[in-house]
Amino acid sequence: MAPRNPFSSPYGSFPASAQGSSTGFQQAPQPRYFHSRRIKKGEQERPWMDRKDPKEKWVTIIPIIGIVLGLAITGFLVYDGLSSVQNHVYCPVLDEDFSNGLDMKVWTKEVELGGYGNGQFEMTTNTNENSFVQDGVLILKPTLQDPKLMETNNVINLLADGSCSSTTWSNCVATTNTTNGTVVNPVKSARLSTKAGASIKYGRIEVEARLPAGDWLWPAIWMLPVNSTYGPWPASGEIDIMESRGNNYTYPQGGNNIVSSTLHWGPDSANDGWYMNNVKRKALHTTYAAGFHTYGLEWSEKYLFSYIDTRLLQVMYVNFNKPFWTKGNFPPSDSNGTRLVDPWSQTGHDSTPFDEDFYLILNVAVGGTNGWFEDGVAGKPWVDASATAKRDFWNARTEWLPSWEAKGAGEMQVKSVKMWQQKGYKGC
Repeated sequence: MAPRNPFSSPYGSFPASAQGSSTGFQQAPQPRYFHSRRIKKGEQERPWMDRKDPKEKWVTIIPIIGIVLGLAITGFLVYDGLSSVQNHVYCPVLDEDFSNGLDMKVWTKEVELGGYGNGQFEMTTNTNENSFVQDGVLILKPTLQDPKLMETNNVINLLADGSCSSTTWSNCVATTNTTNGTVVNPVKSARLSTKAGASIKYGRIEVEARLPAGDWLWPAIWMLPVNSTYGPWPASGEIDIMESRGNNYTYPQGGNNIVSSTLHWGPDSANDGWYMNNVKRKALHTTYAAGFHTYGLEWSEKYLFSYIDTRLLQVMYVNFNKPFWTKGNFPPSDSNGTRLVDPWSQTGHDSTPFDEDFYLILNVAVGGTNGWFEDGVAGKPWVDASATAKRDFWNARTEWLPSWEAKGAGEMQVKSVKMWQQKGYKGC
């Protein structure tokens, strides 16, 4: 008998043809586990079963209490959050879809060329060249100034025909002087307001719009007070629902992939608290020039917030929980040593100056010398402090004009404008 291979199966070998076969393979018996013959079932001692620790029940009770408390607290927080959301009742003020053109009883095309306090380069017109309705959509479109007005000595005098929206001479007259390098506004554009036809004091606004693409364009959807009750800007407030830049998404300050909302308020222009409530919102994998979005505002006596497309996607939220004078922490005097005076304390309302009638403005500005476009960034073709900033911008038109002329670029498109007045105010 040949010696056994110590590594072979104790149950013998199998022919190669039978290995892995479902019919010729004989299953090896399963190993048997150790079973004590000395200890019979039920005879082993279990002292822990005879005496129970009275504290042991808390191992179960405490987690149950924690779960119940957690559910109760969660339920309370959900209830408190839902109950704190105020769903106001509103009266419709304006529901404009432009299906019947532009209602001139509501809208005013503002005509000025003074730069609107920001050194903007456009003159706003009341012509169909810069604002018109096409296929039920309101278009605000910047265009180039007449080259003759730019390159030879000329004067634009809006006072002559009475078209100027302002009573300030510098907002109505501009000149080109080839000797000193000053020029009239190098661009024409549009600025439309509802001051004559629709305003609200607390309420909601929704504007469905597509923002322009194009270098150095500055689109905005915003509000100003009907009356300067608390003094000149910004003492009577300003509400910027949406501001953006037409430059593309690579622009370091944020191009048409970013919008921002802001409140302006302060005793004078040198003490403006805008930076305390300026909030930006970046588009996700797209730009705001790629399609239409709804830019909204909800405004009450207790709070104000802006949003995009839905109230859940808020941009800026401001609580009116303490006076704006306290919130601003303004210095005792201005740069000239003149004592700053609180313009809002007499009302006793924390929402002041945002407790008056405000109207809506839609516009596409161009350039400017107030820092909205930072000097020396992304090839900016002018310097804010330069006396020839407008001329320098005009001379660089071959650089920026092509970005306005691309398909779907260079204009703000507005599908609808809706305004509601909160119930309990202005006869609502």
